[in-house]
Amino acid sequence: MTQPDILGAPYTAETIDLGHDSEGPLIATLVRRPASTSGQDAASHPPASAREAHGAAKPAVLYLHGFVDYFFQKDLGDWWAGRGHDVYALDLRKYGRSLRPGQTPFYTENLDDYFEDLTAAWQLITGRDGHQQVILMAHSTGGLIASLWADRTAPPELAALVLNSPWFDHFNNPIERALMTGGVAALARLKPRAIVQKEQVDAYAPSLHAEHAGTWQFNTDWKTLNFPPIYAGWLAAVRRAHRQLQRGLDIQAPVLLLTSAHSGTLKNPTDRHDFDAVLNVQGIRRWALGLGKHVTSRVIEGATHDVFLSPEPARTAAYRAMGEFLDRL
Repeated sequence: MTQPDILGAPYTAETIDLGHDSEGPLIATLVRRPASTSGQDAASHPPASAREAHGAAKPAVLYLHGFVDYFFQKDLGDWWAGRGHDVYALDLRKYGRSLRPGQTPFYTENLDDYFEDLTAAWQLITGRDGHQQVILMAHSTGGLIASLWADRTAPPELAALVLNSPWFDHFNNPIERALMTGGVAALARLKPRAIVQKEQVDAYAPSLHAEHAGTWQFNTDWKTLNFPPIYAGWLAAVRRAHRQLQRGLDIQAPVLLLTSAHSGTLKNPTDRHDFDAVLNVQGIRRWALGLGKHVTSRVIEGATHDVFLSPEPARTAAYRAMGEFLDRL
């Protein structure tokens, strides 16, 4: 079922039925915005790889959010539409628009579960809507999921993979990571719903929100201001996915990696914030080398964890880097 989206026209939202689990019905939500037909960017030429045999172009982009997140980046969607792309964004099961009463938000015990969501959305975009060239764009945990899915499924329509600060490793030092991973895996086998980290005050989300220290509007029930409790089953699933990615992937499509120049600790939402306060950017860039043969890494000076929510001039630099990458496809 398709209906008007919370972002307003021309955005719409479509429900994808994914069956049931122990907590009830499962859905994903596919948000869509058609390409612009006017505006200064509407005449931009799509990449050569997006042109069909007779010269007609049907480029599209599919955006995948991160952990404790959903698609609210209207500016980003409008930018893609201005370049002539039909824009799609997926709220995964138990996230954002797809969260249903009685469900544990953001929870899974296997990141492969999300492959079903991605594949269902991809089939609608390519099979029903006819897009033969689709760029997959993903942020943070979504970047981990998208990378593994692209490697596993190798869809022929995948024109490129754009990764915005993907979560490719845990943020502790190596010894702590090893001890934590083993202990959490053992606990998850016995008590997957055991809480290994209680809900915590988090400076990052409030630093973004317009009613606190930032400039962006988002639903704080879906992108919470505090960091939610972390369950053993979920963390063990993430660490399994990390190990799989770190063994090396073979993504055939070109990959663009966007990261901040630095990582740091954000203690207060109002503190100067021109670094990745969530992940270790050096670790991200290290593991990205193993994604495939065609990886382009662009470092955005002054960027935050989500480079497209960064203060200026970093945000403009991120858009410029992405545009230059697309122009080379």
